[in-house]
Amino acid sequence: MRVEVLGAGIVGLTVADELLRRGHDAVVVDPRPARGASYAAAGMLSPAAEVWYGEEDVLRLGTASLRLWPALADRLGVELRRAGTLLVGYDAADLQQVARQAELLTRHGHDARLLDRAGVRELEPALARVAGGALLPGEASVDPRAACDALLARVPVRGEPAGADVTVVATGARLPEPWTHLVSGVRGEILRLRSDDPPERTVRGWVAGEPVYLVPRGDGRVVVGATSEQHDGEPVVTAGGALRLLAAARELWPALDRAELVEATARDRPATVDGLPLVGPSGVDGVVLAAGHHRHGVLLAPLTAQLVADHLETGAVDAALDPRRLEAPIPVNGGDR
Repeated sequence: MRVEVLGAGIVGLTVADELLRRGHDAVVVDPRPARGASYAAAGMLSPAAEVWYGEEDVLRLGTASLRLWPALADRLGVELRRAGTLLVGYDAADLQQVARQAELLTRHGHDARLLDRAGVRELEPALARVAGGALLPGEASVDPRAACDALLARVPVRGEPAGADVTVVATGARLPEPWTHLVSGVRGEILRLRSDDPPERTVRGWVAGEPVYLVPRGDGRVVVGATSEQHDGEPVVTAGGALRLLAAARELWPALDRAELVEATARDRPATVDGLPLVGPSGVDGVVLAAGHHRHGVLLAPLTAQLVADHLETGAVDAALDPRRLEAPIPVNGGDR
């Protein structure tokens, strides 16, 4: 079938790539491809590190999608860093957060290895003297910009819609009517630095209750993030946000004092009211949603692509992601959209 995918972020591009692999005629529509949330994203493939109580569907879906990433990275020719994630607590109170996370993961059968101060320093000698941590060995990271560049080399993109049998809406935090209200923007600010002593693996920590992460890229580059703020305006980097990130990051990783600040970026994460993406029928004939991935767009891209393609071919829908759960209103002329 002929499919137009609206939105050339990592989700839209991966959906189009999967459809093309299955023999469909797919094209992505976006006047500014790969410049939205995917451009700012750190690229953590971290279903275990991201999950919290009441978010078990995120863990289930993220784990399934993580299993798809090695094959996708291989097809795209991009590096998949597979050294795991190190959770750390700067002080005793912060370490309680790590312990709660590890307990939740162990309850669900995931590997979370608690470490004392010496165990953490053995894995990452340049860390500050943190209270302790936990290693999540099964996690990974990828550079979303490199992945999007590789996808753009495989997928046709044009600036305006031209009509198709099916439209897949993957426009991130800005959905068209009548679905606009289903997704809201949550601003995230993120910094990129170049260090002569970067971490070996993703480090996620709490510093006096302030969450922060450091994601190594290679060539000394480190991504530091990320703030999270509901707002109504355009996403911009704020002095307060950048200062909070740098202060927390340098407490965990003192070598960042010598790092070069290369870039500061802000984008909106697309959030839904229940924290789960919208993947499946929109309530309008010929329109499928692939949106609302919030913090998990990079992680869930390959699974979303499979789910969209499966839905178009068989009608299958994952109930947890079915957009109809939020009862999107259908316009009178919805069948003509």
